[in-house]
Amino acid sequence: MSDRALRLDPAACLELLKPITWFAPMWAFSCGVVSSGVGGAGRWHVIAAGLLLTGPLVCGTSQAINDWFDRHVDAINEPGRPIPSGRIPGRWGLYIAIIWTLVSLAVATVLGVWGFAATVLGLALAWAYSAPPLRLKTNGWWGNAACGACYEGMPWITGAAVLGAAAPDGRVLAIAALYSIGAHGIMTLNDFKSVEGDARMGVGSLPVKLGVERAAQLACVVMAVPQVVVVALLVSWGSAWQAGAIGLLLAVQLWLMQKLLADPRGKAPWYNGTGTTLYVLGMLFAAFALRPVLP
Repeated sequence: MSDRALRLDPAACLELLKPITWFAPMWAFSCGVVSSGVGGAGRWHVIAAGLLLTGPLVCGTSQAINDWFDRHVDAINEPGRPIPSGRIPGRWGLYIAIIWTLVSLAVATVLGVWGFAATVLGLALAWAYSAPPLRLKTNGWWGNAACGACYEGMPWITGAAVLGAAAPDGRVLAIAALYSIGAHGIMTLNDFKSVEGDARMGVGSLPVKLGVERAAQLACVVMAVPQVVVVALLVSWGSAWQAGAIGLLLAVQLWLMQKLLADPRGKAPWYNGTGTTLYVLGMLFAAFALRPVLP
């Protein structure tokens, strides 16, 4: 083993795990906790373990896996990333992904059967998304669906199941599924930054398949329609004020989408900081609406 490998840069390792991506699944897990209606007293260690798993561990693992198997694409799109830049040398990107997978499984034992099963499924999707032979990301439809499930639906369901120590009810499953579908559009926006490299390396992202303009239009529809359904369901379940709040957030998103569609590649990062923020805020309103009504 070379001296360089023995002196891995901790900052490069942290960058490989992309902390900025941890927020979404941690937020979704928190929404699941809220929607369970179960208080945190005596369960704070479970909540902490769940947040650690969904963010730094499972999501971090997925980022390491993706960077390793995308190192040739990143050499074109983002040559400053830790692996193509050489700051993480040799096969250490792969080793970190494997180590982090094992650590995730170990920590998941704290969450019981539901949490462990969800972790296994999430890790399986993370490897399937980036690694051969499946490499789901080469098809923008399947890859974005897997990401949406891992970032939004699965963490939400896991949070509700772990705190409730049982399978969530149908309302929780429905809302989590809808926000997962909407996240498919968010994932499409994230692909705008790598169109050239994806096209050259045979990665069939939706911007490559459909063109940037059509992909942006599709992303907006996919993000908006599930939220309309969420609003309708919450109204039918008697949660009118939460439905109204989500409807208002959606109205602002629709206005922001007009600006996004005028310049999809240039405005995608801006929209992720504005419209996507409103999207995930709506998730919290929905979570409070799902809390069981105590007698």
